[in-house]
Amino acid sequence: MEKIPYKIYLNENEIPKQWYNVRADMKNKPAPLLNPGTLKPMTLEELSGVFCSELAKQELDDTTPYIDIPQEIRDFYKMYRPSPLVRAYCLEKALDTPAKIYYKFEGNNTSGSHKLNSAIAQAYYAKKQGLKGVTTETGAGQWGTALSMACAYLGLDCKVFMVKCSYEQKPFRREVMRTYGADVTPSPSNTTDVGRKILAEHPDTTGSLGCAISEAVEVAVKSEGYRYVLGSVLAQVLLHQSVIGLEAKTAMDKYGIKPDMIIGCAGGGSNLGGLISPFMGEKLRGEADYEIVAVEPASCPSFTRGRYAYDFCDTGMVCPLAKMYSLGSSFIPSANHAGGLRYHGMSSVLSQLYDDGLMTARSVEQTAVFQAAEQFARIEGILPAPESSHAIRAAMDEAIRCKETGEEKTILFGLTGTGYFDMVAYQKFNDGEMSDYIPTDEDLKPGFDALPKVEL
Repeated sequence: MEKIPYKIYLNENEIPKQWYNVRADMKNKPAPLLNPGTLKPMTLEELSGVFCSELAKQELDDTTPYIDIPQEIRDFYKMYRPSPLVRAYCLEKALDTPAKIYYKFEGNNTSGSHKLNSAIAQAYYAKKQGLKGVTTETGAGQWGTALSMACAYLGLDCKVFMVKCSYEQKPFRREVMRTYGADVTPSPSNTTDVGRKILAEHPDTTGSLGCAISEAVEVAVKSEGYRYVLGSVLAQVLLHQSVIGLEAKTAMDKYGIKPDMIIGCAGGGSNLGGLISPFMGEKLRGEADYEIVAVEPASCPSFTRGRYAYDFCDTGMVCPLAKMYSLGSSFIPSANHAGGLRYHGMSSVLSQLYDDGLMTARSVEQTAVFQAAEQFARIEGILPAPESSHAIRAAMDEAIRCKETGEEKTILFGLTGTGYFDMVAYQKFNDGEMSDYIPTDEDLKPGFDALPKVEL
Protein backbone atom coordinates (compact mmCIF):
# COMPACT_ATOMS: atom_id res chain seq x y z
CA MET A 1 0.00 0.00 0.00
CA GLU A 2 1.45 3.32 -1.05
CA LYS A 3 1.65 5.94 1.66
CA ILE A 4 1.40 8.94 -0.65
CA PRO A 5 -1.93 10.69 0.09
CA TYR A 6 -4.45 11.65 -2.55
CA LYS A 7 -3.78 15.31 -1.82
CA ILE A 8 -0.53 16.64 -0.43
CA TYR A 9 -1.06 19.87 1.48
CA LEU A 10 1.70 22.06 2.82
CA ASN A 11 1.06 24.29 5.83
CA GLU A 12 0.95 28.07 5.52
CA ASN A 13 4.45 28.37 6.96
CA GLU A 14 5.69 26.48 3.90
CA ILE A 15 4.41 29.09 1.47
CA PRO A 16 7.57 30.35 -0.29
CA LYS A 17 9.08 33.47 1.26
CA GLN A 18 11.07 34.20 -1.89
CA TRP A 19 10.40 33.96 -5.60
CA TYR A 20 12.96 32.03 -7.65
CA ASN A 21 14.45 33.80 -10.67
CA VAL A 22 15.48 31.05 -13.11
CA ARG A 23 17.34 33.57 -15.28
CA ALA A 24 20.07 33.73 -12.63
CA ASP A 25 21.03 30.12 -13.43
CA MET A 26 20.71 30.42 -17.20
CA LYS A 27 24.05 30.37 -19.01
CA ASN A 28 22.42 31.98 -22.05
CA LYS A 29 20.34 34.86 -20.75
CA PRO A 30 17.12 35.88 -22.49
CA ALA A 31 17.71 38.62 -25.05
CA PRO A 32 16.84 42.13 -23.79
CA LEU A 33 13.60 43.94 -24.55
CA LEU A 34 14.11 46.60 -27.22
CA ASN A 35 12.73 50.12 -27.45
CA PRO A 36 10.33 50.13 -30.45
CA GLY A 37 11.61 53.55 -31.53
CA THR A 38 15.37 53.14 -31.20
CA LEU A 39 15.70 49.33 -31.29
CA LYS A 40 18.11 49.68 -28.37
CA PRO A 41 17.75 47.68 -25.11
CA MET A 42 15.10 49.17 -22.84
CA THR A 43 16.47 51.06 -19.86
CA LEU A 44 14.99 51.07 -16.37
CA GLU A 45 13.78 54.62 -16.92
CA GLU A 46 12.03 53.69 -20.16
CA LEU A 47 10.38 50.60 -18.69
CA SER A 48 9.26 52.59 -15.65
CA GLY A 49 7.19 54.79 -17.93
CA VAL A 50 5.02 51.78 -18.76
CA PHE A 51 5.39 49.44 -15.77
CA CYS A 52 5.58 50.08 -12.04
CA SER A 53 9.14 50.95 -11.04
CA GLU A 54 9.73 47.88 -8.86
CA LEU A 55 8.33 45.60 -11.56
CA ALA A 56 10.61 47.22 -14.13
CA LYS A 57 13.57 46.39 -11.86
CA GLN A 58 12.40 42.76 -11.62
CA GLU A 59 12.05 42.62 -15.40
CA LEU A 60 15.67 43.62 -15.91
CA ASP A 61 17.17 41.50 -13.10
CA ASP A 62 18.70 38.35 -14.56
CA THR A 63 21.33 37.76 -11.86
CA THR A 64 19.53 37.63 -8.49
CA PRO A 65 18.41 34.01 -7.87
CA TYR A 66 15.96 34.69 -5.04
CA ILE A 67 13.85 37.80 -4.49
CA ASP A 68 11.98 38.36 -1.23
CA ILE A 69 8.18 38.25 -1.36
CA PRO A 70 6.80 41.24 0.59
CA GLN A 71 4.90 40.29 3.74
CA GLU A 72 1.68 41.91 2.45
CA ILE A 73 1.71 39.62 -0.60
CA ARG A 74 2.49 36.56 1.52
CA ASP A 75 -0.47 37.43 3.76
CA PHE A 76 -2.73 37.60 0.71
CA TYR A 77 -1.35 34.28 -0.55
CA LYS A 78 -2.54 32.67 2.69
CA MET A 79 -6.16 33.17 1.55
CA TYR A 80 -5.69 30.42 -1.06
CA ARG A 81 -2.17 29.05 -0.78
CA PRO A 82 -0.56 26.58 -0.45
CA SER A 83 -2.44 24.91 -3.30
CA PRO A 84 -2.73 21.12 -3.28
CA LEU A 85 -0.53 18.68 -5.14
CA VAL A 86 -2.86 15.85 -6.15
CA ARG A 87 -2.06 12.25 -6.99
CA ALA A 88 -4.46 11.31 -9.81
CA TYR A 89 -5.19 7.80 -8.57
CA CYS A 90 -8.58 7.67 -10.28
CA LEU A 91 -7.16 8.75 -13.63
CA GLU A 92 -4.32 6.25 -13.36
CA LYS A 93 -6.84 3.46 -12.72
CA ALA A 94 -9.10 4.50 -15.59
CA LEU A 95 -6.16 4.59 -18.00
CA ASP A 96 -4.81 1.31 -16.59
CA THR A 97 -1.33 2.79 -16.69
CA PRO A 98 1.78 2.00 -14.65
CA ALA A 99 2.58 5.72 -14.74
CA LYS A 100 2.15 7.82 -11.63
CA ILE A 101 0.34 11.09 -12.36
CA TYR A 102 0.39 14.21 -10.20
CA TYR A 103 -1.08 17.63 -10.82
CA LYS A 104 -0.63 20.96 -9.09
CA PHE A 105 -4.12 22.45 -8.80
CA GLU A 106 -4.23 26.26 -9.04
CA GLY A 107 -7.99 26.71 -9.36
CA ASN A 108 -8.82 26.84 -5.65
CA ASN A 109 -9.38 30.61 -5.45
CA THR A 110 -12.20 32.95 -6.45
CA SER A 111 -10.51 34.02 -9.68
CA GLY A 112 -10.34 30.35 -10.67
CA SER A 113 -6.75 30.23 -11.89
CA HIS A 114 -3.04 30.65 -11.19
CA LYS A 115 -3.16 34.23 -12.49
CA LEU A 116 -3.86 35.60 -9.01
CA ASN A 117 -0.27 34.81 -7.96
CA SER A 118 1.09 37.61 -10.13
CA ALA A 119 -2.00 39.85 -10.08
CA ILE A 120 -1.68 40.54 -6.38
CA ALA A 121 2.06 41.17 -6.73
CA GLN A 122 1.65 43.65 -9.56
CA ALA A 123 -1.28 45.40 -7.87
CA TYR A 124 0.72 45.61 -4.64
CA TYR A 125 3.65 47.36 -6.33
CA ALA A 126 1.24 49.75 -8.08
CA LYS A 127 -0.38 50.61 -4.76
CA LYS A 128 3.00 51.01 -3.06
CA GLN A 129 4.03 53.43 -5.80
CA GLY A 130 0.97 55.55 -5.09
CA LEU A 131 -0.77 54.96 -8.42
CA LYS A 132 -4.50 55.43 -9.05
CA GLY A 133 -4.91 52.29 -11.09
CA VAL A 134 -3.69 49.92 -13.78
CA THR A 135 -4.65 48.88 -17.29
CA THR A 136 -4.37 45.45 -18.85
CA GLU A 137 -5.64 43.06 -21.49
CA THR A 138 -7.22 39.64 -21.10
CA GLY A 139 -8.02 36.83 -23.49
CA ALA A 140 -10.19 34.11 -22.01
CA GLY A 141 -10.59 36.26 -18.92
CA GLN A 142 -8.61 34.52 -16.19
CA TRP A 143 -6.04 37.30 -15.95
CA GLY A 144 -8.62 40.08 -16.03
CA THR A 145 -10.61 38.31 -13.33
CA ALA A 146 -7.55 37.86 -11.12
CA LEU A 147 -6.38 41.44 -11.57
CA SER A 148 -9.82 42.91 -10.86
CA MET A 149 -9.93 40.87 -7.64
CA ALA A 150 -6.46 42.05 -6.58
CA CYS A 151 -7.25 45.69 -7.41
CA ALA A 152 -10.50 45.55 -5.45
CA TYR A 153 -8.60 44.21 -2.44
CA LEU A 154 -6.09 47.07 -2.61
CA GLY A 155 -8.47 49.85 -3.68
CA LEU A 156 -7.05 50.41 -7.17
CA ASP A 157 -8.90 51.27 -10.36
CA CYS A 158 -8.72 48.52 -13.00
CA LYS A 159 -9.29 48.97 -16.74
CA VAL A 160 -9.44 45.76 -18.79
CA PHE A 161 -9.44 45.36 -22.57
CA MET A 162 -10.90 41.92 -23.30
CA VAL A 163 -10.41 40.17 -26.67
CA LYS A 164 -13.70 40.73 -28.48
CA CYS A 165 -14.57 37.10 -29.23
CA SER A 166 -13.95 36.16 -25.58
CA TYR A 167 -15.97 39.19 -24.41
CA GLU A 168 -18.89 37.81 -26.39
CA GLN A 169 -18.35 34.10 -25.70
CA LYS A 170 -17.58 34.39 -21.98
CA PRO A 171 -20.03 36.91 -20.50
CA PHE A 172 -19.89 35.43 -17.01
CA ARG A 173 -16.14 35.92 -16.70
CA ARG A 174 -16.69 39.49 -17.87
CA GLU A 175 -19.34 40.00 -15.19
CA VAL A 176 -17.06 38.70 -12.45
CA MET A 177 -14.57 41.40 -13.43
CA ARG A 178 -17.29 44.03 -13.31
CA THR A 179 -18.46 42.69 -9.94
CA TYR A 180 -14.96 43.39 -8.62
CA GLY A 181 -15.22 46.93 -9.99
CA ALA A 182 -13.23 46.64 -13.22
CA ASP A 183 -14.11 48.58 -16.37
CA VAL A 184 -14.20 45.98 -19.18
CA THR A 185 -14.02 46.98 -22.86
CA PRO A 186 -14.16 44.61 -25.86
CA SER A 187 -11.02 44.91 -28.00
CA PRO A 188 -10.39 46.29 -30.53
CA SER A 189 -12.55 49.25 -29.54
CA ASN A 190 -13.33 52.78 -30.67
CA THR A 191 -12.04 54.19 -27.37
CA THR A 192 -8.34 54.30 -28.36
CA ASP A 193 -6.37 55.55 -31.36
CA VAL A 194 -4.82 52.13 -31.98
CA GLY A 195 -8.19 50.40 -31.62
CA ARG A 196 -9.77 52.69 -34.20
CA LYS A 197 -6.84 52.08 -36.56
CA ILE A 198 -7.14 48.31 -36.25
CA LEU A 199 -10.91 48.45 -36.81
CA ALA A 200 -10.46 50.64 -39.88
CA GLU A 201 -8.07 48.10 -41.37
CA HIS A 202 -9.92 44.98 -40.16
CA PRO A 203 -13.56 45.94 -39.43
CA ASP A 204 -14.70 42.34 -38.90
CA THR A 205 -11.82 41.25 -36.64
CA THR A 206 -12.62 39.10 -33.63
CA GLY A 207 -9.64 40.60 -31.82
CA SER A 208 -6.41 39.25 -30.41
CA LEU A 209 -4.28 39.64 -27.32
CA GLY A 210 -1.90 41.71 -29.42
CA CYS A 211 -4.70 44.19 -30.19
CA ALA A 212 -5.84 44.36 -26.56
CA ILE A 213 -2.29 44.91 -25.30
CA SER A 214 -1.88 47.89 -27.64
CA GLU A 215 -5.06 49.49 -26.33
CA ALA A 216 -4.19 48.90 -22.69
CA VAL A 217 -0.71 50.37 -23.10
CA GLU A 218 -2.08 53.44 -24.90
CA VAL A 219 -4.52 54.16 -22.08
CA ALA A 220 -1.82 53.63 -19.43
CA VAL A 221 0.70 56.03 -20.95
CA LYS A 222 -1.96 58.69 -21.60
CA SER A 223 -3.55 58.50 -18.14
CA GLU A 224 -1.84 60.18 -15.20
CA GLY A 225 -1.33 57.86 -12.23
CA TYR A 226 -1.74 54.64 -14.24
CA ARG A 227 0.64 51.90 -15.34
CA TYR A 228 0.24 48.87 -17.55
CA VAL A 229 0.39 45.34 -16.11
CA LEU A 230 0.59 42.02 -17.98
CA GLY A 231 -0.53 38.52 -16.97
CA SER A 232 1.99 36.43 -18.87
CA VAL A 233 5.06 36.49 -21.17
CA LEU A 234 7.19 38.91 -19.13
CA ALA A 235 10.04 37.71 -16.92
CA GLN A 236 8.53 39.45 -13.89
CA VAL A 237 5.35 37.36 -14.27
CA LEU A 238 7.28 34.09 -14.49
CA LEU A 239 9.14 35.20 -11.36
CA HIS A 240 5.89 35.64 -9.39
CA GLN A 241 4.48 32.36 -10.69
CA SER A 242 7.50 30.46 -9.37
CA VAL A 243 5.47 29.93 -6.18
CA ILE A 244 3.70 27.14 -8.10
CA GLY A 245 6.84 25.15 -8.80
CA LEU A 246 8.44 25.90 -5.44
CA GLU A 247 5.40 24.53 -3.60
CA ALA A 248 5.17 21.52 -5.91
CA LYS A 249 8.82 20.65 -5.38
CA THR A 250 8.56 21.04 -1.60
CA ALA A 251 5.54 18.73 -1.54
CA MET A 252 7.24 16.13 -3.72
CA ASP A 253 10.48 16.28 -1.76
CA LYS A 254 8.52 15.54 1.42
CA TYR A 255 7.55 12.15 0.04
CA GLY A 256 10.70 11.44 -1.96
CA ILE A 257 8.93 11.87 -5.29
CA LYS A 258 10.96 12.87 -8.35
CA PRO A 259 9.04 13.58 -11.55
CA ASP A 260 10.44 12.21 -14.79
CA MET A 261 8.29 14.46 -16.92
CA ILE A 262 6.84 17.92 -16.18
CA ILE A 263 4.08 19.16 -18.48
CA GLY A 264 2.48 22.59 -18.74
CA CYS A 265 0.15 24.34 -21.14
CA ALA A 266 1.81 27.20 -22.98
CA GLY A 267 0.25 30.40 -24.29
CA GLY A 268 2.52 33.21 -23.17
CA GLY A 269 4.34 31.11 -20.58
CA SER A 270 3.28 32.19 -17.08
CA ASN A 271 1.95 28.85 -15.80
CA LEU A 272 4.59 26.73 -17.51
CA GLY A 273 7.42 29.01 -16.43
CA GLY A 274 6.18 29.05 -12.85
CA LEU A 275 5.67 25.29 -12.62
CA ILE A 276 9.04 24.29 -14.04
CA SER A 277 11.21 27.01 -12.46
CA PRO A 278 12.85 25.15 -9.52
CA PHE A 279 13.13 21.93 -11.54
CA MET A 280 14.69 23.79 -14.45
CA GLY A 281 17.04 25.45 -11.96
CA GLU A 282 18.30 22.02 -10.88
CA LYS A 283 18.67 21.03 -14.53
CA LEU A 284 20.64 24.18 -15.34
CA ARG A 285 22.95 23.64 -12.35
CA GLY A 286 23.50 19.99 -13.28
CA GLU A 287 21.89 18.69 -10.07
CA ALA A 288 19.08 16.69 -11.70
CA ASP A 289 17.47 16.06 -15.06
CA TYR A 290 13.83 16.27 -16.11
CA GLU A 291 11.92 15.99 -19.35
CA ILE A 292 10.02 19.29 -19.60
CA VAL A 293 7.20 19.62 -22.15
CA ALA A 294 5.28 22.69 -23.29
CA VAL A 295 1.86 21.97 -24.81
CA GLU A 296 0.24 24.52 -27.10
CA PRO A 297 -2.80 24.62 -29.42
CA ALA A 298 -2.27 23.51 -33.00
CA SER A 299 -4.21 26.60 -34.10
CA CYS A 300 -1.73 28.97 -32.38
CA PRO A 301 1.59 27.07 -32.52
CA SER A 302 4.20 29.60 -31.39
CA PHE A 303 6.82 27.09 -30.24
CA THR A 304 6.30 24.32 -32.76
CA ARG A 305 5.92 26.45 -35.89
CA GLY A 306 6.97 29.96 -34.89
CA ARG A 307 10.16 31.83 -35.72
CA TYR A 308 12.73 32.68 -33.06
CA ALA A 309 13.22 36.37 -33.68
CA TYR A 310 12.59 39.83 -32.31
CA ASP A 311 8.95 40.77 -32.66
CA PHE A 312 6.51 43.29 -31.30
CA CYS A 313 4.57 42.12 -28.27
CA ASP A 314 1.42 43.83 -29.59
CA THR A 315 -0.45 44.35 -32.83
CA GLY A 316 -0.23 48.15 -32.63
CA MET A 317 3.58 47.97 -32.40
CA VAL A 318 3.83 50.37 -29.45
CA CYS A 319 5.22 47.90 -26.88
CA PRO A 320 8.86 46.84 -26.54
CA LEU A 321 10.13 44.17 -28.91
CA ALA A 322 11.00 40.79 -27.43
CA LYS A 323 13.09 37.98 -28.87
CA MET A 324 10.75 35.04 -28.76
CA TYR A 325 9.20 32.24 -30.72
CA SER A 326 6.49 34.13 -32.56
CA LEU A 327 3.87 33.79 -35.29
CA GLY A 328 4.04 37.53 -35.94
CA SER A 329 2.33 40.32 -34.02
CA SER A 330 -0.43 40.55 -36.65
CA PHE A 331 -1.42 36.89 -36.21
CA ILE A 332 -5.01 36.40 -35.09
CA PRO A 333 -6.20 32.86 -34.22
CA SER A 334 -9.17 31.44 -36.08
CA ALA A 335 -12.57 32.51 -34.76
CA ASN A 336 -13.37 28.87 -33.96
CA HIS A 337 -10.45 28.70 -31.53
CA ALA A 338 -12.10 28.14 -28.13
CA GLY A 339 -9.32 26.65 -26.04
CA GLY A 340 -7.44 29.76 -24.95
CA LEU A 341 -3.65 30.17 -25.22
CA ARG A 342 -4.16 32.71 -28.01
CA TYR A 343 -1.00 34.83 -27.80
CA HIS A 344 1.14 35.12 -30.94
CA GLY A 345 4.45 34.71 -29.10
CA MET A 346 6.10 33.00 -26.16
CA SER A 347 8.01 34.23 -23.10
CA SER A 348 11.59 35.24 -23.90
CA VAL A 349 12.76 33.18 -20.92
CA LEU A 350 11.06 30.02 -22.15
CA SER A 351 12.02 30.75 -25.75
CA GLN A 352 15.69 30.82 -24.79
CA LEU A 353 15.37 27.60 -22.78
CA TYR A 354 13.57 25.94 -25.69
CA ASP A 355 16.14 27.14 -28.20
CA ASP A 356 18.89 25.77 -25.96
CA GLY A 357 17.24 22.34 -26.06
CA LEU A 358 16.39 22.30 -22.35
CA MET A 359 12.70 21.64 -23.00
CA THR A 360 10.49 20.34 -25.79
CA ALA A 361 7.11 21.35 -27.19
CA ARG A 362 4.14 19.71 -28.84
CA SER A 363 0.88 21.00 -30.26
CA VAL A 364 -2.57 19.45 -29.86
CA GLU A 365 -5.89 19.97 -31.66
CA GLN A 366 -8.76 21.43 -29.70
CA THR A 367 -11.28 18.58 -30.12
CA ALA A 368 -8.69 16.21 -28.60
CA VAL A 369 -8.15 18.75 -25.83
CA PHE A 370 -11.85 18.88 -24.95
CA GLN A 371 -12.12 15.09 -25.11
CA ALA A 372 -9.40 14.94 -22.46
CA ALA A 373 -11.10 17.69 -20.46
CA GLU A 374 -14.40 15.84 -20.27
CA GLN A 375 -12.73 12.54 -19.45
CA PHE A 376 -10.75 14.22 -16.68
CA ALA A 377 -13.87 15.91 -15.28
CA ARG A 378 -15.75 12.61 -15.14
CA ILE A 379 -12.85 10.75 -13.52
CA GLU A 380 -11.15 13.28 -11.24
CA GLY A 381 -14.18 15.42 -10.39
CA ILE A 382 -12.74 18.80 -11.49
CA LEU A 383 -14.00 20.65 -14.55
CA PRO A 384 -10.72 21.95 -15.99
CA ALA A 385 -10.11 25.18 -17.86
CA PRO A 386 -9.58 24.60 -21.59
CA GLU A 387 -6.05 25.95 -21.27
CA SER A 388 -5.19 23.43 -18.53
CA SER A 389 -6.68 20.68 -20.65
CA HIS A 390 -3.85 20.96 -23.15
CA ALA A 391 -1.55 19.70 -20.39
CA ILE A 392 -4.10 17.04 -19.40
CA ARG A 393 -4.19 15.79 -23.00
CA ALA A 394 -0.41 15.44 -23.12
CA ALA A 395 -0.25 13.79 -19.67
CA MET A 396 -2.92 11.26 -20.63
CA ASP A 397 -1.18 10.50 -23.92
CA GLU A 398 2.08 9.89 -22.08
CA ALA A 399 0.35 7.67 -19.51
CA ILE A 400 -1.21 5.62 -22.32
CA ARG A 401 2.21 5.29 -23.94
CA CYS A 402 3.56 4.02 -20.60
CA LYS A 403 0.83 1.39 -20.60
CA GLU A 404 1.97 0.23 -24.03
CA THR A 405 5.66 0.12 -23.08
CA GLY A 406 5.34 -0.87 -19.42
CA GLU A 407 7.38 2.16 -18.34
CA GLU A 408 6.69 3.34 -14.77
CA LYS A 409 7.13 7.04 -15.36
CA THR A 410 6.22 9.77 -12.85
CA ILE A 411 4.37 12.65 -14.52
CA LEU A 412 3.66 16.09 -13.07
CA PHE A 413 1.40 18.55 -14.86
CA GLY A 414 -0.07 21.93 -14.08
CA LEU A 415 -3.84 22.20 -13.65
CA THR A 416 -3.95 25.96 -14.02
CA GLY A 417 -7.60 26.54 -13.23
CA THR A 418 -11.26 25.60 -13.51
CA GLY A 419 -13.52 25.86 -16.56
CA TYR A 420 -16.82 26.90 -15.01
CA PHE A 421 -16.86 30.15 -17.02
CA ASP A 422 -15.92 28.37 -20.24
CA MET A 423 -19.20 26.53 -20.76
CA VAL A 424 -19.89 28.03 -24.20
CA ALA A 425 -16.81 26.18 -25.45
CA TYR A 426 -17.89 22.99 -23.68
CA GLN A 427 -21.36 23.41 -25.18
CA LYS A 428 -19.92 23.67 -28.69
CA PHE A 429 -17.91 20.51 -28.09
CA ASN A 430 -20.88 18.61 -26.66
CA ASP A 431 -23.14 19.74 -29.54
CA GLY A 432 -20.62 18.62 -32.15
CA GLU A 433 -20.09 22.20 -33.34
CA MET A 434 -16.40 22.39 -32.48
CA SER A 435 -13.89 21.88 -35.26
CA ASP A 436 -10.14 21.79 -35.53
CA TYR A 437 -8.23 24.41 -37.44
CA ILE A 438 -4.54 24.21 -38.18
CA PRO A 439 -3.09 27.21 -40.00
CA THR A 440 -1.32 26.43 -43.26
CA ASP A 441 2.16 27.67 -44.07
CA GLU A 442 0.45 30.19 -46.33
CA ASP A 443 -1.67 31.40 -43.39
CA LEU A 444 1.45 31.96 -41.29
CA LYS A 445 3.54 33.59 -44.01
CA PRO A 446 2.18 37.19 -43.64
CA GLY A 447 3.07 37.22 -39.96
CA PHE A 448 6.57 35.95 -40.62
CA ASP A 449 7.08 38.39 -43.49
CA ALA A 450 6.15 41.28 -41.18
CA LEU A 451 8.68 40.38 -38.48
CA PRO A 452 10.87 43.44 -37.85
CA LYS A 453 14.42 43.37 -39.15
CA VAL A 454 16.59 43.73 -36.06
CA GLU A 455 20.36 43.59 -35.96
CA LEU A 456 22.20 43.87 -32.64
